[in-house]
Amino acid sequence: MHLTENFSLCLTRSLDRFPLCLLLLALAKWPYFIQSLPQGAPETVCDSRLPFHSGGSVLPQNSVSPFRVETSASTVGQGQTLRVHLNGVPVGLTFGGYKIQARNRNPPYQIVGQFGAASDGTIMLMNCENSVNNSATHSNAGPKSQVLLEWQSPVDFLGEVVFNATVAQSYSEFWVGVLSQPVQIVRRDVSAVPLPPQAPPASAGTTRPPYVPPNYVAPNNVAAASADPIYNGCGQSKNCFGFPNGCVSSKTCTSIAAVTVRGDVYEFEIQCGKETYAAYVAVGLSDDERMGDDLTTECVPENGRVNLYSSLTSRQAAVRSSVSQNSARLLDASLVDGVIYCRVQRDAQTTVQGRSFDLRNGKYHLLVACGISLKENSVGYHDIGRLASAKAINLTEVQDLEGSSKLLVQLHGAFMIAAWIGTTSLGIIFARYFKQTWVGSQSCGKDQWFVWHRLLMVTTWSLTIAAYVLIWELKRAVWHAHSIIGLITVILCFIQPIGARFRPGPNDKKRPYFNWGHWLGGYLAHILGIVTIFFSVKLPKAELPEWMFWILISFLVVHVLVHLVFSQVAGMASERHQSQRANTFEMSDVPNGTSKEPKMDAPYGAMEPVWSKGLLGVYAVVLALFVVVLILLVVLAPIEQFLGKS
Repeated sequence: MHLTENFSLCLTRSLDRFPLCLLLLALAKWPYFIQSLPQGAPETVCDSRLPFHSGGSVLPQNSVSPFRVETSASTVGQGQTLRVHLNGVPVGLTFGGYKIQARNRNPPYQIVGQFGAASDGTIMLMNCENSVNNSATHSNAGPKSQVLLEWQSPVDFLGEVVFNATVAQSYSEFWVGVLSQPVQIVRRDVSAVPLPPQAPPASAGTTRPPYVPPNYVAPNNVAAASADPIYNGCGQSKNCFGFPNGCVSSKTCTSIAAVTVRGDVYEFEIQCGKETYAAYVAVGLSDDERMGDDLTTECVPENGRVNLYSSLTSRQAAVRSSVSQNSARLLDASLVDGVIYCRVQRDAQTTVQGRSFDLRNGKYHLLVACGISLKENSVGYHDIGRLASAKAINLTEVQDLEGSSKLLVQLHGAFMIAAWIGTTSLGIIFARYFKQTWVGSQSCGKDQWFVWHRLLMVTTWSLTIAAYVLIWELKRAVWHAHSIIGLITVILCFIQPIGARFRPGPNDKKRPYFNWGHWLGGYLAHILGIVTIFFSVKLPKAELPEWMFWILISFLVVHVLVHLVFSQVAGMASERHQSQRANTFEMSDVPNGTSKEPKMDAPYGAMEPVWSKGLLGVYAVVLALFVVVLILLVVLAPIEQFLGKS
């Protein structure tokens, strides 16, 4: 018989049994009294994540928690206050009890910081691990849809913390290990971020699997938090595309965009990865592989939260337009460790400034970009990276996407390396040190040194002009150090053979001016060409490894050493030559009492043929090795990905 029925029967028999009957009623109602302890969790459960009422006999839920813990900022200074928000998903979902504390994300995983008391008395503070007010719980078990807490970071701690909560919806339904995104505690006087007055931003916390064990085991939580859910379903239920090209399969994208279509619901997830500290991340829908007349979705961290913008790009810039028409809605966003993530829902039909984008029937290239700078009313240059999909697709068709071809960029880089590291360096050696060495042997009526010099420089001119035409074909006139210095180099290279065509004769009084001008133009173009190649290493589109700098520096060292050796050997040979002439001097060498004017156009041109040609051969081989290695880095970029596949 049910205990409540026993209570009624008990009262009908005798009032003397009232205390016993009251005990029966208490037993009957006990489960309802302890759904959530009316005065919060006791301090005996500081280290256990299970509610006190479970006693270990009621297990937590294994499903994804419908509750989440959010913070008002991802970075906070020592001793500053952070707002912590505990709520349900969807909004309005209620819960009865909870317990929350902040723990060091790394060993020894201690509880850190202090919670502040609520003015209305709805929060009860707990003293765990011999510290005051470092945990918080409910003061009443009534239903609540959200809890707002204030947490003060410790003044003697630097590093990452994670807020860990247990949330009970009913007696038998509770979730443990409901985690926030990590919060970085920094020195207050260096880079502390002021807390915004608005509500905390949404996060991607609901995608994280729950923490089930009864005791706090931080390594499992860290592993769960570090798993990136944006790759889940790529190529199966959603289209994913990112850079560097091919990164989706290895889950190593610097930036990635994912598109999920459910009926007329189009959801875009975009993220710019770790160690980039981006100022924005964006995805664009384009009719071609180039920027211009494209619909972009931009996520920009501002004042402690991630904001959504929509833009219609031109060939030069993105003109930001309002999203108040509700054609795009921010569903979820976070900024953790410099990683921007957001989930946006767009309408199937969008019109921006008279340009219509039909996501149901249209086919578009996906453009993914992120950068470290912002303009007054738009995003800045995509200096972290940018990549367009190789083909236009209908977003409803799930498929594997590859990046657009980089053939023109690779050819441009290969041609410039061959020209300014290879042929120019060798051509200068011939002109500077072989004018008086290869004068006895001629080809087509010209001295050998001049034939080789002209051949190498014509090759430089041809490769440079071809490389410039290739990069111009991309129609991406973005002005930065590489492009500006490169343009100056191309102009100097272009006018050098024109000036040589109008070279004065050997005895012309203007010849010295030509020699100086030709020498200065050639050397200046060579120096600027090498500087331009140095700047190319940092270009996102090139995807070159940073250690390429050391290869270029090694080339410079070798090139300078070769010049020094040639100069030294040439100087010694010149001194011997002058000594021999002095010892064999005859009056017949001075007709009419005058001496012949020595050749002064190549002061280091008198060298022993054996020495000079041997050293030239060694230098040519070493130079060829540098050129081959550098060209391979360009055409196989990113080389790390190529080596990983092989």
